[in-house]
Amino acid sequence: MKKSIILLGLCATGHALAADEVKPFSMDGEFGYIATTGNTETTSIKGKLSAHQELTQWSNDFTVEALYKKDKINDVDQTTAQKYFLSGQGNYKLENPDHRLFGFASYEDDKFSSFDYQATLAVGWSQKMWEDDASKFSYSVGPGYSFSETSDGEKQNGMIVRAALDYQWKISDTAQFKQLLSTEVGSDNTKSKSETSVSAQISGGLSLKVSLILDHNSDVADGIDNLDTQTAVTLVYSFF
Repeated sequence: MKKSIILLGLCATGHALAADEVKPFSMDGEFGYIATTGNTETTSIKGKLSAHQELTQWSNDFTVEALYKKDKINDVDQTTAQKYFLSGQGNYKLENPDHRLFGFASYEDDKFSSFDYQATLAVGWSQKMWEDDASKFSYSVGPGYSFSETSDGEKQNGMIVRAALDYQWKISDTAQFKQLLSTEVGSDNTKSKSETSVSAQISGGLSLKVSLILDHNSDVADGIDNLDTQTAVTLVYSFF
């Protein structure tokens, strides 16, 4: 039987300036679509919107993500993945602008995880360790509070410690590597996330991006995996 696979990815930059200028505001949008027909029929859609705001006293980041997948099982269409994630972090710059106080909030709704929802509020210390022409690195760490409800209706609320790392490396004029790590350690559950990506410019504003996302929960229900992974190869286009 004939089998076809369609893969489409798109990432758009809503505002960009020259690399040596300060960006007061930037926004990236990413969209990926996969469809297979024939012996295996699936449909996957992934979208992401990221925004960064750089002000005199504040440095802010916002993210919205969505993932949806549908498979045909025994000639019946079934949703096999449905996930939404939102987060925002505001960093208030102190006398040394590389030293900051942060506030963080996130909300995740994953229909096929062990939780109906997971939400986090955290505050603490954030610091930009370095930023030069080749790379930049920053981290944040502080206490917080998590709100979650399991698929069985049990609420798991409590104090946590949140830590995050952000590393970016300009491999060349046409290639970039990014690594984001975060963990939220609590008495009931430890939630961790890793996002690794490499993008390479193909021509003009067109680039190819490969990304790997790992989501891990230490405490899950029976029959649920602790680790979820997402792997994507997408095309990236910068409009401005």
